[in-house]
Amino acid sequence: MKPSYNSQRVPTDGEAIEYSGGTFRIPDKPIVPFIEGDGTGRDIWKASRRVFDAAVEHAYGGKRRVIWFEVFAGEKAYNQFREWLPQETVDAVRDFRIAIKGPLTTPVGGGIRSLNVALRQLLDLYACVRPVRYFPGVPSPVRHPEQMNVVIFRENTEDVYAGIEWKSGTPEVKKLLEFLNNEMLGGGPKQIRWDSGVGIKPMSPTGTKRLVRAAIVHAIKNGRRIVTLMHKGNIQKFTEGAFRDWGYEVAKEEFRAEIITERESWILDNVDKNPGLSVELNAAMIEPGLQQGTEKLRTEMYAEVQGVLNTIQATHGKGQWKQKIMINDRIADSIFQQILTRADEYQVLATPNLNGDYISDAAAAQVGGLGMAPGANIGDGYGVFEATHGTAPKYADKDVINPSSVMLSGAMMFEFMGWGEVARLIEDGIARTIGQKRVTYDLERLMEGAKKLRTSEFAGAIIENMHTGVAAD
Repeated sequence: MKPSYNSQRVPTDGEAIEYSGGTFRIPDKPIVPFIEGDGTGRDIWKASRRVFDAAVEHAYGGKRRVIWFEVFAGEKAYNQFREWLPQETVDAVRDFRIAIKGPLTTPVGGGIRSLNVALRQLLDLYACVRPVRYFPGVPSPVRHPEQMNVVIFRENTEDVYAGIEWKSGTPEVKKLLEFLNNEMLGGGPKQIRWDSGVGIKPMSPTGTKRLVRAAIVHAIKNGRRIVTLMHKGNIQKFTEGAFRDWGYEVAKEEFRAEIITERESWILDNVDKNPGLSVELNAAMIEPGLQQGTEKLRTEMYAEVQGVLNTIQATHGKGQWKQKIMINDRIADSIFQQILTRADEYQVLATPNLNGDYISDAAAAQVGGLGMAPGANIGDGYGVFEATHGTAPKYADKDVINPSSVMLSGAMMFEFMGWGEVARLIEDGIARTIGQKRVTYDLERLMEGAKKLRTSEFAGAIIENMHTGVAAD
């Protein structure tokens, strides 16, 4: 650990968070780096910090306190150091392990493709975690927004976000296309157009399994009953389809006692209802059209059914599977439809990178938009919590923007630290304030009878509401 980062002295009245053996040690006065953010980030951070400090004080009466330590990224870093993401900022987040940030500008015309993506890749923050829930009173475009209560685990390091691509018409893409078309595709009828730009979509068992593992651990710890693997494996069989297959593998290999897959539940349920059911009839019940299939398919299906009965019927049969966490999978386009019509069927989603980007924003739109959507990027021993929206520079320094995304991200951070009382105070304070129809302009214009508050006033109302109830432990 350095005495200073970005020419800022490390506070002497706090301690660094430590991580060992898979466990964090959180001191009573942890040093937590923060990145203020660009554009509206300045207003949002001021309001959020007030709420965070008030919640910690209310929960612990001075026995605990966060020691905030500013580090720099985005426009503020560029203006001071001529770098969008100074190495010392990355070092500080790595050394202090848990940090929080506001929205950052993505540089245009070269340099880092996205500061958020860069931070994730440099620190191997492989899980983007996005809880999406409804706060009563928030305007919504759907009839039953209260059904939405899902936590999305988005793989953060692979897929198209790996940034491996070549521009149309360049010598580099021509060389790649010659290799793909002439060697890999053998000059056959299936060819890539010669004027194409080309991107590579890498997905690995390593990246997938650690992401799905984190999703299942979350479900176990938080009493969630369904973990859904989201994929487009019907089209992209060796990337998205492999994501599904690897997800099932890690579930069965590492969490056998806690989980049941959807297909396994069908097999066991058939036997529970008819103990004398043959393997062949059981297989036909879970695979429509089996008798019209190939002999190879029938052999595989019979082996699958018999394997389930041999390995888990004693531990999961006779209805025991109903107490397990259900692991299932759904095609990406069907999930986009179903979160509109039956959102309550989804509790935890594990997704590849691009699918997760889309679905998290689509889900957030049903519960008030990105202004109400928190987020975190988690790695082994690290957590960076962040706003999920953009910088909205035209509203910068006007004290009007909704700060809830950063505030709720802070609640996630405190939960991650084991300070659950603080998280509850923040969440309950926001819920009560919205319930009173005291909101910022983005919500006020859509809520009949609402009172419009400035960003700073909204923070004050949340703090006031912390004293009207006791946080649930």
